[in-house]
Amino acid sequence: MRETIQQNREAKADTTLKTFTKDLPSLARCSIKSRRTLKGHLAKIYAMQWSEDKTRLVSASMDGKLIVWDGLTTNKLYAIPLRSIWVMTCAFSPSGNMVASGGLENICSIFNLRSTDVPIRPCRELTAHIGYLSCCRFLSDTQIVTSSGDMTCMLWDVESGTKITEFAEHTGDVMSLSISPSRDTFVSASCDNTARLWDLRTSKCVQVFKGHTQDINCVQFFPSGNAFATGSDDFSCRLFDIRADRELIQYKADQIDRGVTSLAFSVSGRYMFAAYDDSVVHVWDSLKGETVGDLKGHNERVSCLGVSSDGMALATGSWDTSLKIWA
Repeated sequence: MRETIQQNREAKADTTLKTFTKDLPSLARCSIKSRRTLKGHLAKIYAMQWSEDKTRLVSASMDGKLIVWDGLTTNKLYAIPLRSIWVMTCAFSPSGNMVASGGLENICSIFNLRSTDVPIRPCRELTAHIGYLSCCRFLSDTQIVTSSGDMTCMLWDVESGTKITEFAEHTGDVMSLSISPSRDTFVSASCDNTARLWDLRTSKCVQVFKGHTQDINCVQFFPSGNAFATGSDDFSCRLFDIRADRELIQYKADQIDRGVTSLAFSVSGRYMFAAYDDSVVHVWDSLKGETVGDLKGHNERVSCLGVSSDGMALATGSWDTSLKIWA
């Protein structure tokens, strides 16, 4: 049965994305420049995420702090001390009233930015994972999804601090997750070299995507929600189509010999920004698989990046302790 399904799938794959777009005009070189530098962290930055209000962002560093920034003025709005310096992820809630973080302490800590506590202390600590917390993303102000080195993902009720669902089919550490624009599915990326699509309504894995030959470090939904991209230690990014249930294109170049740490799409989806184990962010034409720019400005590895919700700015965070806003 499995072989029959695979044969049917291959029979319907009548073209590739590169072949289909060969007559499409190439994009001009991406000319965005560094417009702001956010300085305040005292150690390597590991994670960042924009708020949906388009101007604020949160970053997490091994100095043991979460900092909430105003990306326009570069002002620090909040500096939140963490229980551990070994932080790996951070997230903004949809309303912008809460942030979350987690790392090697195996706990997802939720902070209410409207709290009168000085300094702000966690309002919830979500404890059920038995491995490090690699990624967290808010589904809503009342629910959050986490991924972990214990090979699982979990959906949580933020208000009660309880686990709602556990997603456990990966056979390696889960390194990253991305929630679909419709917010009824999410995709996870793992050290088992696969990405899995999960349905939050049924709590089941509905599709498995293979192709990478080494750990997948990051995953990001395409703006339409019908595809997603992954970045791996095999030096490549790949675009997978959910409806076709297959890989569409690979993004790799002979001169790029580093693992991918983070990726993001422009609002249209035509540009894909990918950070690697070095100080350069490569910009790809997502349809043609060609590099159309390099963003140079950091002095050390770029560990995280993200595009603001209005698509007007890209933020990058680095081991050089700074964040940069590009536009």
